[in-house]
Amino acid sequence: MAARINPEGPLKGRNALVTGASRGIGEAIATRLAMEGARVVVSARTAEAGESRLSGTLHETVDRIRNAGGQATFVKADLAQAIERERLVEEAVAAFGPVDILINNAAITYFMPVEEFPEKRFKLMMEVQVYAPFHLSQLVLPSMRERGQGWIVNISSGAGLHPKPPYTGRRGGAVYGMCKAALERFTTGLASEVQADGIAVNVVSPGLVDTPGVAVHGLINDQTRDRVQPIEYIAEAVYRLASGDPQTLTGRIAYAEPFLKELGVKPSDLVLAA
Repeated sequence: MAARINPEGPLKGRNALVTGASRGIGEAIATRLAMEGARVVVSARTAEAGESRLSGTLHETVDRIRNAGGQATFVKADLAQAIERERLVEEAVAAFGPVDILINNAAITYFMPVEEFPEKRFKLMMEVQVYAPFHLSQLVLPSMRERGQGWIVNISSGAGLHPKPPYTGRRGGAVYGMCKAALERFTTGLASEVQADGIAVNVVSPGLVDTPGVAVHGLINDQTRDRVQPIEYIAEAVYRLASGDPQTLTGRIAYAEPFLKELGVKPSDLVLAA
């Protein structure tokens, strides 16, 4: 059976905000949530063709969902700026109503050795990958608490785990790993604060996924190709965490494929782009 939008799905009546959704993992997550009936607001810096050297735009993500019968709109925003984050939430609420589901997926990443890492790039990575999810959570939590329900899912990476010997020291991923480790600790800390309010906070940690962002960093090669994971696994894991019972499914650092095996579910196909 071909993938389709189910307007009467489990997420009917819920509003989702997905950052970094012009391409790759964010686009897949937005599509998967829309397939289950969610109204989806997608955000990134690339709204139209020609605004980025990478393929994929917010316009294309929204068209993919709408052409399949789902509800979606986009808000172009630079999450490195506090005023842009505030505007994003304001416009998302104006479009569909209070945010029920927040997916913090946006990232900007540089790989270089610590001794060569410029302060400007370090601060930008920390702002987008750590403080932006923190701030966006602050912005949506009051309405979630008022309504007694909410779901926040942060997208991390295996880079958040401590390196183990033998050390290679070649990729320059210390700052990236630092950001993801901080994001995961924030997730579990916030989960412990808000569970009594009916709010779930979790992490999905993808495997290696073939996306435009991964390609530009050259992370898929002959040594890593056999570890590439279909993007549907990440989208499915996020959907499950964004629809689970906050009393029993919160504070998880979920690695996509093992998590789905634990639940006994297979990832759904995604509706195709037009």
